[in-house]
Amino acid sequence: MFTFKELGLKGLILVGPEKHFDVRGSLSERYDKPAFESAGITEEFTKDLATWSKKGVIRGLHFQRKPHEQAKLVSVLSGRIFDVAVDIREGSATFGKWIGTELNESNGLSLFVPKGFAHGFQALEDSTVLYKISGEYSREHESGIIWNDPKLKIPWKVANPVVSAKDKLFPGLGRE
Repeated sequence: MFTFKELGLKGLILVGPEKHFDVRGSLSERYDKPAFESAGITEEFTKDLATWSKKGVIRGLHFQRKPHEQAKLVSVLSGRIFDVAVDIREGSATFGKWIGTELNESNGLSLFVPKGFAHGFQALEDSTVLYKISGEYSREHESGIIWNDPKLKIPWKVANPVVSAKDKLFPGLGRE
């Protein structure tokens, strides 16, 4: 049975997988549409993406601007990450607040990141991350927040992170 736990920012949900074990090993269900819908997660996922990142890499904080916002379901297939979601919903009582949680292959947890959040992660070791994404990607609506924004004060876990040139150019929160 899946478990669903809201993390304190409306719509941001930590998902525990359904796991099955036997003498061969295990099987882990990461997504089941009826189970997710019963928990209020009704996004229509249109694409799966996988990334592989070396220890210390930060990817993000990324989002798509309206009308091409995307929701994500983030899971770790191998390794460990510090996963971060930032509320960027206009008028939200928690605008600018963020939640960080560890996802790893052992705990099998996934993070549902709804539309209206920026998302990023840091690889705590070499890691493969799977994203289920809703909606279509639009280069014209792609945006982000600088990973080390002093307003956010995110305590990234690995010193001297590796960050892409593009991600280093993002503005701070609210300075698009």
